[in-house]
Amino acid sequence: MEAGVGAAGFDNERYLEEQTRAIVERVGRFGRKLYLEFGGKLVYDHHAARVLPGFDPNVKVRLLQQLQDRAEIVLCIYAGDIERKKVRADFGITYDASALKLIDDLRERDLVVRAVVITRYEGQPAAASFKQRLERRGVQVHTHAATRGYPTDVDLIVSDEGYGANTFIETEQPLVVVTGPGPGSGKLATCLSQLYHEHRRGIEAGYAKFETFPIWDLPLKHPVNVAYEAATADLRDVNMIDSFHLEAYGQSAVNYNRDVEAFPLLNRILTKIQGGDPP
Repeated sequence: MEAGVGAAGFDNERYLEEQTRAIVERVGRFGRKLYLEFGGKLVYDHHAARVLPGFDPNVKVRLLQQLQDRAEIVLCIYAGDIERKKVRADFGITYDASALKLIDDLRERDLVVRAVVITRYEGQPAAASFKQRLERRGVQVHTHAATRGYPTDVDLIVSDEGYGANTFIETEQPLVVVTGPGPGSGKLATCLSQLYHEHRRGIEAGYAKFETFPIWDLPLKHPVNVAYEAATADLRDVNMIDSFHLEAYGQSAVNYNRDVEAFPLLNRILTKIQGGDPP
């Protein structure tokens, strides 16, 4: 449809309906629990709103509100980002301040924040101080060191000396959303560590990733996907056709380089954890 004055833009209500249905279906596919890594900003996603006219910057948190009777949230933050006072560009606040604001925003919407994980923790003074600050506010905090052997030694990674060395986060709901204030927060490692511990407890659990961009079924050079690539230039992200998806399904899908590069390792780790080919 040709765009014009009054033309409809992004359909938030349809997005909520279809995403809710897809997430519920995905939870059911994995047994008793799904760890869903959320890429991008969970609240105040103004980048997506700029790229997609009509997009509600808080539509993703509205999505979680629709699932609140079966969902809880784990928030990850990299200790190194706290130590060097990394700043979230859109708000001009540090990642630790952003994490505190996110906890408040989620609680105001009656969403359960089960725990905060400080990842790649080595006792950094600023990270230790942040941990104490969270605990004074009644937030459960876990500290995970860098995973031994990562990324090459899968036998060590998937062992008591690897993921097994991390503390286990007790969760109650079938959907655990794992998010963070920005990229490199340790979300994937936290999900995989949890899967390792769940499997040891005899709990069937799975992993999936929720991304806003790139749009997998739009052409590689579609303006929306090009805009995403431009917006993440500092991360050196490059959009590409996902060769693994193409081989598995005979269908072209747009992904980005970091996820495509990580897939073989992710597949090996999941296979090791579950003792067979993962779904």
